[in-house]
Amino acid sequence: MDELTNLPNAGSLPNVANVSTREQARRVAEDFEAMFVAQMLRPIFEGIETDGPFGGGAAERAFRPLLIDEYAKEMTASGGIGIADQVYTEILRMQGLE
Repeated sequence: MDELTNLPNAGSLPNVANVSTREQARRVAEDFEAMFVAQMLRPIFEGIETDGPFGGGAAERAFRPLLIDEYAKEMTASGGIGIADQVYTEILRMQGLE
C-alpha cells in the first residue's frame, strides 16, 4: 500500500472497506472512475499553453488540477467510460451486497 501514498490525491482514494449499502457502492465506483479519468486528462492539459493577457500564471497552475478533477466528475456523471459500472459490480460482489 505504500506505493498508493505517492499518487496525486492519495488521501482521497475511494474507500471500499466502509461500504455497506448499494448507494455507497455506487458513489465509491463513480469516485474511482472520476479519479481514473482525471489521471487520463492530466497529460492532455500539460501541453496546453495559456499565456496571454487573460491566462497563465501561478493562479492557473494552482487551479488547473481542480478544473481537471471537475471535468472528470462531469464526464463520469454523464455516463463516463464504463469503469464505474464494472467497479460497482465488483464492490457488490466483494461486500456481499449482490
